[in-house]
Amino acid sequence: MKKLLLIFLLLIAVIEVSAQWDWQLVDSIYAPLPSTVHLYQTITPTEGKPNKAFYVRLPLRDRHLIFSSQVGNGKRYTPLEYYAQHKQPLIVMNCTFFEFVHNSNLNVVMNDGKLLAYNVQTVPGKGKDSGQYFHMLGSAIGINKKRKADIAWLYVDSTLSFPKASQLPVNFWKDSISNPTSNDYLQRGNFSNWKMKTAVGGGPVLVQQGEIQIANNEERKFAGNAIRDKHPRTGIGYTANGDLILLVIEGRFPGKAEGATLEQMATMFKQIGCIEAMNLDGGGSSCLLINGKNTIQPSDKEGQRPVPAVFMVHQR
Repeated sequence: MKKLLLIFLLLIAVIEVSAQWDWQLVDSIYAPLPSTVHLYQTITPTEGKPNKAFYVRLPLRDRHLIFSSQVGNGKRYTPLEYYAQHKQPLIVMNCTFFEFVHNSNLNVVMNDGKLLAYNVQTVPGKGKDSGQYFHMLGSAIGINKKRKADIAWLYVDSTLSFPKASQLPVNFWKDSISNPTSNDYLQRGNFSNWKMKTAVGGGPVLVQQGEIQIANNEERKFAGNAIRDKHPRTGIGYTANGDLILLVIEGRFPGKAEGATLEQMATMFKQIGCIEAMNLDGGGSSCLLINGKNTIQPSDKEGQRPVPAVFMVHQR
């Protein structure tokens, strides 16, 4: 028994060591950067597979940094086009999931305290669930007027000035009701007004209270074992001392950069020191521009994918 326990502990140690990445400061490659902003890169293999990732650390307390979001208003633009249209911000990053037919965001977007896009909270069932409707609350990260960040699960509708937020994940449910009332949602948790200045949504949440807790099942985000599929990734989180962390992982380039699972990205966020972190739209949408320059190489052969919303950081 003691021998088996020793082997188990050794295996845990090997897993923990293999999940550590060596991050190198690369500010000079993307200069000029404010003295408080730092960019890091790793090419440490992930579980023996080629890997390339970047994260940028931004102190929320630095009032020279302006955090904002922008939507395409029914159109999609590449991150570089947003960069050109909006006075060349320091940072442009993709954020929400979206649908291609109407170029509509599927997640919350807020800017200057105003809701610009809403979560899709009800979807019709298919196959054996035909005639049923699935209801779920999506996650988002927000920054308030006091420059504090928060990740929460939101109920939103056009009659509310602010989203209603739960600090705990809310399980999805299904029934035959296509248009639930607000009370149908709000009775399922402890909600409060979420008075954010800037916010973007995605999901699922990856890190809660400093620990890896992936809320994929509650948010009904990826089916089956899809959270273990490797793809390019975009994510966002924040640390206990108030640093915002933007993370992108290159992928879909066999032998060069193979991407990451959601579990691997969650581990990265925890290693960086995030107390809360969440996934955003990934795949061909993943993109992080610093001073208009790509960090990861987009996986689409056409280059940067046009998206209907971005998260941006300007300097005063």
